[in-house]
Amino acid sequence: MDGTAPEDLVERYLARIGLDAPPAVGLAGLQELHRAHVARIPYDNLSTMLDRPDPADPASAAMRAASGARVGYCFQQNAALETLLTALGFAVSRRHGHVWTRPEDELGTRLNHLVLVVSGLPATGNPGGHWWADAGLGEGFAEPLPLVRGEHEVDGWTFRIGAGFGAQAAGRPTGPAAWTYHHFPDGILRGVVVTSRDHSEHAVAESHRWLTTADESPFRRFVVVQRIERGVQRAVRNLVHHVTTPTGREARDLTTYDDWRGALVDDLLLPVADVTSEEWSGLWAHALASHRAWDEAGRP
Repeated sequence: MDGTAPEDLVERYLARIGLDAPPAVGLAGLQELHRAHVARIPYDNLSTMLDRPDPADPASAAMRAASGARVGYCFQQNAALETLLTALGFAVSRRHGHVWTRPEDELGTRLNHLVLVVSGLPATGNPGGHWWADAGLGEGFAEPLPLVRGEHEVDGWTFRIGAGFGAQAAGRPTGPAAWTYHHFPDGILRGVVVTSRDHSEHAVAESHRWLTTADESPFRRFVVVQRIERGVQRAVRNLVHHVTTPTGREARDLTTYDDWRGALVDDLLLPVADVTSEEWSGLWAHALASHRAWDEAGRP
């Protein structure tokens, strides 16, 4: 990956996220780009649920972002964002991310998240100038977090960064090489462990292949679409529409096909021009069946 992008691609990408011109390279510009991306380009697994997952390489992901198509989930979202930031002159590097939802999985080593670090932007409280940019958590932070140990508030949400595990953490402050992250209490995910384990393009491609094609993959269970705008986390998970703020969560069942499709397209801003009527029918049937099974099991 050479970090370059055609000028027209950058212009179209910026237009997609509602910006008329590129912001200046600096912390304010990074924050503006990050907020615009997570508000206008939804995190989604729809192509995976359709059994035709899109590639995760940076060029393909950025092209989908610029063309108005679906971008996808973490590997794809952050590959696209990395391409945009690099093309605009930001210093971006990658890290290995392991997202966990159960305490027993916290120390796992599977690469299931691509982490971006933007460097060279010192600020008050962050003299090292390293920032964690992430458009791929689905529910997460609207603007980059400083890589400084402690609690960080964004739009009323509190996110916590701690030291890395093991030898990497011994006697060392949190830095751009390794850290732990604890999510807000009501979130779906619980945390992320970030290290310098193998996060090469080959490693990402192999993990992407497993996550989008393996029967055991959590990304193949039901449709998930999420975006973050002005302090509100919006999501459709299977047939439940969630609107979450720092003070509470509203959840309602989407009981008809029209309500479900409308929530995906109108509230979550999901591009669906390529989805056929047959594919919609199959998705709806799958959603109904899994929702009923979940309901009968007591909504665990």
